Amino acid sequence: MSVDFINDTVPMTKPPGGFREKDSERRRRWVEETTGTVLDEPNPPEAEQLRGIIENHVGYVPVPMAVAGPLVIDGTYAKGEFVVPVCTLEGTLVLSMTRGMMAFAQAGGCRTVHLRQELSRSPGFVMGSVVEIPAFIDWVRRHEPLIRQAAESTTSHGKLIRIEVVPLQHFVILDFIYDTANAAGQNMVTIATDVACKLIQEATGHRYYLESGYNSDKKPSRRNFADGRGHAAVMEVTLPKHVLEYMGVTAQAVMEFQQMAQVTSHAMGGLGTNLHAANGLTALYLAFGQDTACVAENAVAMSQAIPAENDGLTCRVTFPSLTIGTVGGGTRLPAQRRNLEMVGCTDEPFASRKLAEIIVAASAALEFSLLAAVVSGTFAQAHATYGRQKKR
Repeated sequence: MSVDFINDTVPMTKPPGGFREKDSERRRRWVEETTGTVLDEPNPPEAEQLRGIIENHVGYVPVPMAVAGPLVIDGTYAKGEFVVPVCTLEGTLVLSMTRGMMAFAQAGGCRTVHLRQELSRSPGFVMGSVVEIPAFIDWVRRHEPLIRQAAESTTSHGKLIRIEVVPLQHFVILDFIYDTANAAGQNMVTIATDVACKLIQEATGHRYYLESGYNSDKKPSRRNFADGRGHAAVMEVTLPKHVLEYMGVTAQAVMEFQQMAQVTSHAMGGLGTNLHAANGLTALYLAFGQDTACVAENAVAMSQAIPAENDGLTCRVTFPSLTIGTVGGGTRLPAQRRNLEMVGCTDEPFASRKLAEIIVAASAALEFSLLAAVVSGTFAQAHATYGRQKKR
């Protein structure tokens, strides 16, 4: 469900708690009443429907699903209050994400901005000698419209935005950068780029490798941190003093811990500055049918808090690289499709951009909840309480 942006004067509730079957049933009813989504277990797809998703299919491994909320967003594409599905095997994660969302809601909601959507495939062409590089680059630049036509002939949705040329030694990397619409687009850009490269090879005589590794597909890198790959979005929320008290922290303590975390991040050579961005992304990707391997590059994120007036904090998280979509791949599985419908990310023209903002905001809520747990000294206690199975 998404509604008009809800301010801090509207009463907000979180999912009912508890670990018994009747508690799960209460939550299912709560989700239906809150979002209109019925959480009956969908029938699994027929084996023939899994083509393009998995080979040698033999069955399913159930992964538990929970809901977190309310997530209140005033964004470029995501606006309103959302109940967010989450799949995880890590105790405390869902309650922590919900706590972060409640803090955001008490502050009047968070703000999100969608920054860009660019997915690349970066083939490398081999020159016989470095002296051949200028003529090859000149040919590519003069024939870019022809190359674009060849690439876009393979897809009805993808658009080639530009080709960036990167000479390295006796190789020339051509970074094909696409807008993939509502698809994550990994297969789309691979097929389109291969057709374009065959045209270039036939015309110039230079052979190519379809992926040089320059775009850092499913690998963390400085390039993906700086330039991004896929969607890029940023979240901002200002937490007043009373909300920080709800989280059990003060602005001064958070700033002191953040200073230490930044020092240790530099010392160990980390990319980005975040506590556990991969945690939220993985749980959300499983729920929404995304390629979880992309978390390797997508978790290169930056989180930061700065002082706000009256002893509050303004918190921001930037995710420069989110390889996600709302069509194709695992998004067509029944449960994952239902989850996308729950947050209103199926039929809209910019559904993937809306989903990117929801994922950024939900991950940020988890990020700052963990931050508060560490700063307040309740991190270990929370895992001892919720991260272990109680003895009977």
